[in-house]
Amino acid sequence: MSCNPIAPLQDRTIIVTRAQEQQGEAHRLLNALGSKVLDLPALVIGPPDDWKPLDDALADLENFHWLVFSSANGVLAVEARLQRLERSLADRPKDLKLAAVGRKTAQHLEKLGATADFVPPNFVADSLIEHFPVSGSGLRMLLPRVQSGGRTVLANAFREADFCVIEVAAYESRCPKAIPTDTAQALANNDVNAIAFSSGKTAAHTAALLSHRFGNDWLQYLQGVKLISIGPQTSLSCEKHFGRVDQEADPHDLEGLVSACVQACKWGPESYPSGSE
Repeated sequence: MSCNPIAPLQDRTIIVTRAQEQQGEAHRLLNALGSKVLDLPALVIGPPDDWKPLDDALADLENFHWLVFSSANGVLAVEARLQRLERSLADRPKDLKLAAVGRKTAQHLEKLGATADFVPPNFVADSLIEHFPVSGSGLRMLLPRVQSGGRTVLANAFREADFCVIEVAAYESRCPKAIPTDTAQALANNDVNAIAFSSGKTAAHTAALLSHRFGNDWLQYLQGVKLISIGPQTSLSCEKHFGRVDQEADPHDLEGLVSACVQACKWGPESYPSGSE
């Protein structure tokens, strides 16, 4: 007897930890593969404590050679502050080049009419450093970044390569106050198959939120739950806070993260839903 093919994530429940405003695309991709998606927004994106360092740097853009974005959040924050100056990334100084870590970051620039001049082949900061198209020789580089918790590897590596690097806080990613009730209930009922982490901070904040909700024995609620990481640094954070990581995305972007969820949640021969044959 024939049957309709099973979607790869049918009857699977995946928790998404991206910031609330960034969850739409993850929902769409996972839902299309049959998954039920629960939200655990482990980041709240907001302004830095002080806008002045970023505003001062943007007022001086003519004296920079490169503007390097490591996240879409940085792109959005910089564009918003430039708009306040009646400027934009699309009309940036003609000698200012743009670099972006990751396809999504580059796409955000493209939508603003500010095509990236360089995107590394692998969507991680280390690849940007390894493949950067020019040497430093005193070139000035602006790095807008998260206020706290981000890696300093970019700035340090470029300084070693003789760039004059200016780092400024463009946004902050803070921990929310609580886990959504339906997500917490699903974890308590052992109704979750995987949690997808899109950054090291989402892993750290998720651990803190679970500890606050479930107490000292919070790790027991993750037994049987696959922990999926978007990339190497996120994997390190998962290892630190959960003691393991079950699958890492390749490529290190949202599409890769969804594919990693599929790989981690593959049906075993003993676990097909009833009526599937």
